[in-house]
Amino acid sequence: MKWSDLIHLVGEEPVFEASMLFASGESPARLRRQLSRWTSAGRLLQLRRGLYVIAPPFAKLVPHLFAVAARLYPPSYVSLESALAYHGLIPESVPVVMGVTTRRPREFSGQLGTFIFRHLKPSLFWGYTEVRPDDRQSFFIASAEKALLDLFHLTTSPIDEAFLHELRLDAADGLNPERLNQLAARTRKPKLIRTAALTSRWMEQARRESERR
Repeated sequence: MKWSDLIHLVGEEPVFEASMLFASGESPARLRRQLSRWTSAGRLLQLRRGLYVIAPPFAKLVPHLFAVAARLYPPSYVSLESALAYHGLIPESVPVVMGVTTRRPREFSGQLGTFIFRHLKPSLFWGYTEVRPDDRQSFFIASAEKALLDLFHLTTSPIDEAFLHELRLDAADGLNPERLNQLAARTRKPKLIRTAALTSRWMEQARRESERR
């Protein structure tokens, strides 16, 4: 397969599986060797075995990192600090893409960055919606309230006001305390019910202090 053939087949795809090329008629072994050569030459970036993106300046579409995460380790959704930053609740300084999955925990690192997936039981794998940044890409991301509950659930250290201050959670906007408590009740987890109530009280106190200024 020539490079021009590859671009013709998958050039519009931000992320593609090697299996998409097998219908071309060339042997899988030969295609894998060619993909390896293009990766070594810097034309392709390999995300994991069998999953690639076309490297700049050859790419026609820049892959959204959250959409990459969705393809990298399904089923998963973006959550934790990444989702909180997306919703504007914490500063945009999260250096990795954080997600949750019902599969075992995994971490992937490469030229596109680091992707970390934490494990959630299937009973807690909800509270997310689909986002389509363009007609070629999509990903699932937790609501602001569910992302915070996922973080509380997966944090082993005590959740207290000091933790909320350290998180630099913006209590003024973007988080619905009533919704937070409703979702916490749905989990039936005493820790999450307790920490949701604590967060709601902390937000109300922060709101009052802001109004007095």
